[in-house]
Amino acid sequence: MSNYKAKDIQVLEGLEPVRRRPGMYIGSTSSTGLHHLVWEILDNSVDEALNGHCTIIEINITASNEISIKDNGRGVPIDLYKKTKKSAMEILFTTLHSGGKFNEESYKVSGGLHGVGMAVVCALSKSLTATSFRDGHEWTQEYSQGKPTTKLKKGPKTRIKGTRISFSPDPKIFSKTDFNVKLILEQAESKAFLNQGLKIIVREGKSCHTFQYPEGIRDYLRKLTDGKPALSSDPFYIEKEADKLKMEIAFLWTSSTESQIFSYANAIRTIDGGTHETGFRNGMTRALKSYIERRNLLPKGIPGITGEDVKEGLIAILSVYLQGDVEFQGQTKGRLNSDIASQVESVVKHSLEHFLLDHQTTGDLVANRVILAAQARIASRQAKEAVQRKTNISHRLNLPGKLSDCASTIMDQSELFICEGESAGGSSKQARDRKTQAILPIRGKILNVETATLDKILANTEIKNIVSALGTGIEPKYDYSKLRYGKVILMTDADVDGAHICTLLLTFFFRYMPQLIENGNLFIAQPPLYRIDAGKKSFYAVDDAEKDTIVKKLNGAKHEIGRFKGLGEMPAEDLKSTTMSKANRALIQVQIEDQEKTSDLFDRLMGKDPGSRFIFIKENAPFFKDLDI
Repeated sequence: MSNYKAKDIQVLEGLEPVRRRPGMYIGSTSSTGLHHLVWEILDNSVDEALNGHCTIIEINITASNEISIKDNGRGVPIDLYKKTKKSAMEILFTTLHSGGKFNEESYKVSGGLHGVGMAVVCALSKSLTATSFRDGHEWTQEYSQGKPTTKLKKGPKTRIKGTRISFSPDPKIFSKTDFNVKLILEQAESKAFLNQGLKIIVREGKSCHTFQYPEGIRDYLRKLTDGKPALSSDPFYIEKEADKLKMEIAFLWTSSTESQIFSYANAIRTIDGGTHETGFRNGMTRALKSYIERRNLLPKGIPGITGEDVKEGLIAILSVYLQGDVEFQGQTKGRLNSDIASQVESVVKHSLEHFLLDHQTTGDLVANRVILAAQARIASRQAKEAVQRKTNISHRLNLPGKLSDCASTIMDQSELFICEGESAGGSSKQARDRKTQAILPIRGKILNVETATLDKILANTEIKNIVSALGTGIEPKYDYSKLRYGKVILMTDADVDGAHICTLLLTFFFRYMPQLIENGNLFIAQPPLYRIDAGKKSFYAVDDAEKDTIVKKLNGAKHEIGRFKGLGEMPAEDLKSTTMSKANRALIQVQIEDQEKTSDLFDRLMGKDPGSRFIFIKENAPFFKDLDI
């Protein structure tokens, strides 16, 4: 703009930046961001516990979707802040980068470091009430959308101490404001595990849950490994405190190929890892390498072990507490950046190596487990190299014969529909836009990659056709730059068999083409299950609920209901107008909110252990009234 001048510049005051750009402060306005509000307030109470001032935290979830978090800590300060003549409480809830955690006098150890947590929650709440129990009285102030609606009120005398924060999220910011009770219970439990002896009580309706663990993260690890065959009955445990760093680690190996590392810094979950995880992994790798060499356990043909070999089957909980300046990446604190990798590595290497040498029976079991992973890695690499050699000729000339490709070679314009069966493929080919839409029919239920060996996966015809059509290869040599289609759309029948096939495909993509999901290229089509004809009008419904809603809206008018047996039985015009036409269709984009939880869910539902599936069905069956089986 040629007339861009000073008058066009806006200066946002107070907490308006938070309301304008909430994603900068809480990550997103989805369910993840909504619950981040709870974590911010909960972490403040946990900080009181970390510094020895709090022993009980109570979380109350009301029917009106209000969250209340109370602790018996020191209470939010209420005295006047000299520079503004406002109470310290009002400053904390209405001003960014305010707080008592910028020095070590009030908080030696803290997860809240940026001084924005309480203010962000206040800014994004329809209503918030802060109550401080201190100086012999109850002090209360109310806020809305980041601004005080009352003055600080001095209440009745009281002997108790602590803080209570009650808030309701603002529906103008969040599309859904319903809290996930299960998620809050999991978070409360993890905080109790990380802080030995801390009692956290969660109340929701008539339900009351109490979490308190005398052995802390060792109790946590026992819960995570319950029912999983482990190499040792008791976890390896390391505890060390020196140079303003306290670390506590519990870990063990299972027979599963999956690994899980839950890392925390100052009781904050670092889902993206960081320097503490790097130090932990390097220390373990060095310790195992040294032990295997000293015991001369490495067989011929294995040049050495890697960090990935050591990681396989590992379940670990790593908790560090740092004093002074702690560097997290971003406000959501997903990654620890503080320079402590070498400290953690040194402690882990020395402690683990010393233990293995003192307990050589257990040491040999772990070493053999790691060597087995190394052998599998080498065999996997050789198998992949063999496949790559066979397919190294011009990829375009080696596309699967069943693929009906589109005319466009521009990735962002091209779509690949993966559908079940030849009949569905026939209907899809008639319904597609030949310029931009390609069709790849697969035969029934593909191989379950969660339980199959790599050689079987690479030999499976349907999987080879999918890999060949996409052009990217699979992990660990997946090359996203060679992806031929901007949208990969799973289009299966709207019944239980279709859902099963879709799940098998999702398992394959999650395990062997995860970047396809991470970059937002994978989608699930929503074909209708019913067609309702009323006079000259036709309506479509994806499930029974939508069908009943449509019938109800017809208000008794004469109509006929037809149920599609599958995509192959659906007329091409119906398939085009409801499922494939870009103007009318509804696609579900496949997204991952929590990598580790998703991995664990695939392992439970698609893995070899039937007991895990039985437990899942037992836990979730009450939520399903009617199952089409």
